[in-house]
Amino acid sequence: MNKVIRGIPASPGITIGKSFILLKTVFIPSEKKGTIEQELATFYKALSDTKRELTNIIKNIEKKNKEGKKLIDMQLLILQDPFFIEGVEENIRKGESASKSIFLFLNNLKENFSNIKDTYLKDRFLDIQDVGNRILGKMQGEKKILHFQEPHILFAHDLTPSDTAQLDKERCLGFVTELGGKTSHTAIMARALGIPAVVGARGILDLTNNGVEAIIDGFRGVVILEPDEDTKRSYDKRISEYQEIDKKLVDITALPATTIDGKTLDLSANIELPLEIDSAKNNGARGIGLFRTEFIYFSSDNIPDEETQFKIYDEVAEKMAPDPLIIRTLDSGGDKILRWSYLEEENPFLGWRGIRFCLDREDIFITQLRAILRASTRNNVKIMIPMVSSIQEVRRAKEILAKTKESLKKEEKNFDENLEFGVMVEVPSTALMADKIAEIVDFFSIGTNDLTQYTLAVDRTNERISHLFDHLHPSVIKLMKMTIDGGHSRGIWVGVCGEIASDILATPILVGLGVDEISITPNMVPPIKNIIRGISEKEARSITEKVLQLPTVKKIREYLRGELLVRFPYLEALLLEVENDKSN
Repeated sequence: MNKVIRGIPASPGITIGKSFILLKTVFIPSEKKGTIEQELATFYKALSDTKRELTNIIKNIEKKNKEGKKLIDMQLLILQDPFFIEGVEENIRKGESASKSIFLFLNNLKENFSNIKDTYLKDRFLDIQDVGNRILGKMQGEKKILHFQEPHILFAHDLTPSDTAQLDKERCLGFVTELGGKTSHTAIMARALGIPAVVGARGILDLTNNGVEAIIDGFRGVVILEPDEDTKRSYDKRISEYQEIDKKLVDITALPATTIDGKTLDLSANIELPLEIDSAKNNGARGIGLFRTEFIYFSSDNIPDEETQFKIYDEVAEKMAPDPLIIRTLDSGGDKILRWSYLEEENPFLGWRGIRFCLDREDIFITQLRAILRASTRNNVKIMIPMVSSIQEVRRAKEILAKTKESLKKEEKNFDENLEFGVMVEVPSTALMADKIAEIVDFFSIGTNDLTQYTLAVDRTNERISHLFDHLHPSVIKLMKMTIDGGHSRGIWVGVCGEIASDILATPILVGLGVDEISITPNMVPPIKNIIRGISEKEARSITEKVLQLPTVKKIREYLRGELLVRFPYLEALLLEVENDKSN
């Protein structure tokens, strides 16, 4: 009874139900092969069959699951990607069978991705693997059944993005996978559908069978198998409490993020992919405060051209208009190493990354700037450059931007000549020089993930020292204050787009520090907005002043928890979990 397995919280929510195990399909490539022409024909037929299957899936889900349709659309694009097709063809022409050629292509790609620490980029491999396995399944006559009559919690070694897109919300109460990350398309889809999910629960299939009662806690990333009666009663109570909270939060999605005494903040969303736009808008975000563009580069074997980038930026700008869209230029390096061999470094976190790379590879930078500028005709696009460490870098980037604008004018291509240009504050040197840099930019956006890492000298991807990483460290808060004060002293607005923005405990600090914009994960917009609307700016300033006097993270978290619970008693269970998880 009460077997507790911890994984990664992928989609919030709590559910109780019976398990349904989706067995893992193992593809064994065929060693038997015909002529090269016959194997190519086998591959092309499987490609065609897969396209037909995905097209039929789209027809079945497009009315009830628009997000799922977008995900399948992306998979159809992979089926047409020359990188994928030519890679498999090359193996066939070397004498391999069609199935083994796909198998070798996926294995080689997996090896390349395995050297990457960043979970977001690693999870992009799953999309290509899903398409490859679907083609292999066609060759081997596999038929995957994801439909079941009674409501169940789905357990699987892994769920592909196309699997998740087809889930019936009425019958799938939630799902648990042994693999996967928080930024995988599977996790993103679960959040869009509102299905509680835990991923990365390694070994869980060895502990359960079909029909076993289970609890999924998508807030904490916890799965409980065979819960006893006390545990079930406890979770039933929490489900009721969360349902009441959700009802309250739904009512405020259309309202502004305004404090009791009238201070209004811009509450925006961070997104990785265009398919997250609807989730951002439905949750009440008033713009996109961070649109990461690395996925565009990472999904291509070569540098994506201007037209490819323009279409993506233009689509997002159109859907968000008139609300603002801040596009961050390419942030390669660190935990976002791209596949191009010349980007490999021994110490990428302190190396050739962000704006450093873009200034050295001006051709790549200009291509992206041209695409962004062309997508700015609705007057809602802003440009933001990452990993700035000196004022010289900002000046040089602005010179290149000005040169790019001039070239577009000569070509008589339209763009917003007054679009705002900002920088991410992620390095202590930038925070310390904020007042000077603010003289030549239109806004700051504080990226607390890297700012915390570089301030505390903690590699946030290193599990041995990850417990030392905390964005509420006093030194990080002081650097944030310095940045905000420096920006405001020169009349520019300052936002925050790092993980601290999604930390409920930190909300009073951000209000008290005087930030103008907060950009967060889409599903966190309602609870953060509710806290902003339930506190005054005066109270928040008083709380922040006290925090700035506290010497340790532990004291800061204890103090903030106490202050929040006085004003928002309903947060007690959630804040307790946050604190417990921090101490583990």
